[in-house]
Amino acid sequence: YCRNEGSLTSTLRTLLFFTALMITLPVGLYFSSKAYIFEGTLGMSNRDSYFYAAIVAVVTVHVVLAMFVYVAWSEGTRQWREGKQD
Repeated sequence: YCRNEGSLTSTLRTLLFFTALMITLPVGLYFSSKAYIFEGTLGMSNRDSYFYAAIVAVVTVHVVLAMFVYVAWSEGTRQWREGKQD
């Protein structure tokens, strides 16, 4: 029972971490890349910078999702191996 509770806490902590990343990282990268990279450094128009900043945000969402799947898969196989050794 105690090991199961620790596993649940670890899983919840991982889920909350990736939820926070999923909310903050794409939004932050959208606005910062729009203002500083596409409009500031590259001198794009406001309309073009929206398009490219949206691409950055979408790619960021996919990277965060891929990292979550990798961490969840690794954690699941580790727990499965530990449970099998009992």
